[in-house]
Amino acid sequence: MKRRPFLIKTGLAGAALLGLSRCSQFIEATPEGIALIKPLSGEDIFQFVNRVAGRFDLNLYRGIIGAANEFKEGDEILGVSAANEESRNYARQLILKTRIKDLNAFSLYEDAIYNLISSTTLNPDSVSDWSIGDLKNAVLELPESELKNIIPSLTSDVIACLVKVMSGAELIRAGSRIFNPLPGSKIGSKGYMGARVQPNSPTDDPEDIRWQVFNAWSFGVGDVVLGTNPVSSDHESVARIEQTLVDVLKTFGLENTIPNCVLAHIDIQAAVEEKYPGTTGIWFQSIASTVKANQTFDVTVEKMFAHASRRTGKFGIYAETGQGADATNGHGEGVDMVVHESRKYGFLRGLRQYLEKNKTGAEPPWVFVNDVAGFIGPEVFRSREQLVRCCLEDIVMGKLHGHTIGLDICSTLHMDIDLDDLEWCINQIMPANPAYMMALPTKNDPMLSYLTTAFNDHVRVREKFGYKVNDDIWNFFKRIGVIGEDDKPGVHFGDPVWVYYQYCLARQDTRSRVQIYEEGRECISRVRKRGVPIAEGFGNNFWDMDPELENQVRHLYSDAKKSIWMELPESFAGSIPGAILLNTRSADRKDYVYHPESGEKLSAGSVGILQNLRKKKSEKISDVQIIISDGLCPDSLTDDGHLEPFLDTLKNELKSAGIEADENILVIRSGRVRAGYSCGEYLFGNTAVPGREHGIIHIIGERPGSGHHSFSAYLTVASAAKWSEKGVVDHDITRVVSGISDTSILPEEAARESVKILKKLFS
Repeated sequence: MKRRPFLIKTGLAGAALLGLSRCSQFIEATPEGIALIKPLSGEDIFQFVNRVAGRFDLNLYRGIIGAANEFKEGDEILGVSAANEESRNYARQLILKTRIKDLNAFSLYEDAIYNLISSTTLNPDSVSDWSIGDLKNAVLELPESELKNIIPSLTSDVIACLVKVMSGAELIRAGSRIFNPLPGSKIGSKGYMGARVQPNSPTDDPEDIRWQVFNAWSFGVGDVVLGTNPVSSDHESVARIEQTLVDVLKTFGLENTIPNCVLAHIDIQAAVEEKYPGTTGIWFQSIASTVKANQTFDVTVEKMFAHASRRTGKFGIYAETGQGADATNGHGEGVDMVVHESRKYGFLRGLRQYLEKNKTGAEPPWVFVNDVAGFIGPEVFRSREQLVRCCLEDIVMGKLHGHTIGLDICSTLHMDIDLDDLEWCINQIMPANPAYMMALPTKNDPMLSYLTTAFNDHVRVREKFGYKVNDDIWNFFKRIGVIGEDDKPGVHFGDPVWVYYQYCLARQDTRSRVQIYEEGRECISRVRKRGVPIAEGFGNNFWDMDPELENQVRHLYSDAKKSIWMELPESFAGSIPGAILLNTRSADRKDYVYHPESGEKLSAGSVGILQNLRKKKSEKISDVQIIISDGLCPDSLTDDGHLEPFLDTLKNELKSAGIEADENILVIRSGRVRAGYSCGEYLFGNTAVPGREHGIIHIIGERPGSGHHSFSAYLTVASAAKWSEKGVVDHDITRVVSGISDTSILPEEAARESVKILKKLFS
């Protein structure tokens, strides 16, 4: 069965598939997508809709807008992709003829985010009589100074429609002529391309984080933000990382030049700042395009403005977005991914305007956005060509919202994009001049386990395209001797121990260079043993990675591919005392990897097993249900010294805490995180005590590619009343302990941390 009929049959496809039968001779939702007939000469979207439907039809409108997109799997899931190139071209013809004021008059989807965007679009009447074709010509031909007068008048939906009708070459041209530098810097200026150093650690170890910063600066990389993705969202753990980054910045006198950031939830960052004033830099938050999708991130419009009101210094808000996040979280609302992405930029524009209006200094706080294109997985898009298209669309949409926008040109390890493909993608995208990219020692993130851009990629891009980094940081690189006075790599280029030596000197360390170098080598050795690579030196060119390190990265990539496609052994469930085997709707491993939604829903047979289990237990329902899923890294569960010590310690800790765990353990084959929530609904919903709380501990294999073969524990507690409502229990109330293995966060330690968190969730 093709994916389209499956989605329709299971009710997973978008609302655009509904209500089109009465005009099916003109537009049809086929198993291949939206099929259109040729428009009349000069016809716009609304004339076409009124002609074929006899009135305005919202689903038809959404279908046409979606069909204009270049093909991506995410739009197919939503039910709004074009059936063929002919239909795609017809949709684009209709958009080109449509006036801006008509697009603004008919919302594709309306909620508080849409209302915010509308209210913060300045003087939309100034371009209201223009068609999208007129706007396209203006963006491609008018001087930037004139464009800057037009940009604030464009709504997010109009901007989305514009990029749909642009070719790749036109997107590059548009991106390369619109720039929004951060106040008081060159970041985001023409000819500049900076870096967010991403010093992630599988164990949140401050030493790992500190040395990756030294490593980045040894290659002359890292001028936008030092931003760490934490393993733990515990307040003290986040505070410890913030303090590590602040220490490095203050030691070098850079605290007012580049911000630090720990990418925990914005509520946690605010709490850390409250307890440890002056330690947080710019505040991060992932944002979505609809009210419902933002609930998944535990974010509201009101909350974000409340946090923005506290950002009165130089560094304001750092947002992350990405096409497909809304759809994969079940909040597509029948609207395509490009429109959703554009509305995220509109949401951030409203926050930026607020900060600009309420600034306390001479210049407004920094606000910038990172488009994490490719992070979600193959359900959004799969090919390298689609990744390039997505990045180019997002660069232009971000810039047309007035943002400084950077890219995480990345790929999850279960996508059909390899290390060489990623380098090709970078070369295709860079002419559009994004403000910055991610920067890690290698292309493989040691904690998140996905492919992104390495330090040497930055050096290569700067050499190839002539891009610069922010002047203040470049002068710092010259001051510490990494870059020579001739602006070329100096004798200490690629030597992180030299940067550490400069750090020690700045701290008035009186030891000799030999002593400090010896300590530095010991530090690097420890960091590497924890699975965090440190890049030293280079190959034949300054921009080549050291060949030995390159081979290590390729080995990890190969190991990840084996992990992803591994089937959980038939004997696995039998090795777990009290195990009950369940299945999801995934037909096979390929279906599971490429279509994650199939792994989120339990099969009919498994639902029956859970219903019988519930009847058997009657009112003797335990506090907690332990669940195990193979996830994307089944060998994390089968490797010696992983699952068994975790379960043994977990059971003992739960008993000591007075939390009763069910004697049976559910083992889900081809299970995703939401399959665990589904188990909770069937086991805990509609109990005799609706106010009583129940929880799940969902152990799932994740993040292949780090070499650790690690798993995570997803911890969720909710009242019986909440478990009774389908889909209410979701990620927003879940806490995670991740990176669990015998070489990262030890299973026994992780089990104790899990119960500690669980106790807080129950209280």
